Amino acid sequence: MAKVGIAADHGGFLLKVAVLELLRSNGHSITDFGAHSLQENDDYPDFVIPLAEAVAKGQVDRGVAICGSGVGASIVANKVPGVRAALIHDPFSAHQGVEDDNMNLVCLGGRVVGYSLAWELIQRFLEARFSGAERHRRRLTKVAALERKDLRNGN
Repeated sequence: MAKVGIAADHGGFLLKVAVLELLRSNGHSITDFGAHSLQENDDYPDFVIPLAEAVAKGQVDRGVAICGSGVGASIVANKVPGVRAALIHDPFSAHQGVEDDNMNLVCLGGRVVGYSLAWELIQRFLEARFSGAERHRRRLTKVAALERKDLRNGN
């Protein structure tokens, strides 16, 4: 089973609580990056950034980030070099994002997807494996080169 990191703000907290129990009951090792209680004024970067850093460092195999829409979590997670996060709402993208793009963090909207769909998306995401096809490796090399480039300084 996978080592999974999970994080959510107030908008994703209730979905996170439900998903957390399903992940544990299915044998996954879980690191919970918070929130640990429902706080209406918390901020998703406070939880998603530590999760994304753990994914990038290999401290967890995959990450699940949940905010109200999933958009904010996706934006901030992708600011961490080595993280390939996507906002997912359909089962095809949940596995295809891993198979073709080596996605390592899935973002969900706690106010957008229901519990059953969220669980299906997470299962597809965790079961999928990167294909390693040459065309996909080539594309990911270009993404990694962009991450190393300091666009503010023109380097």
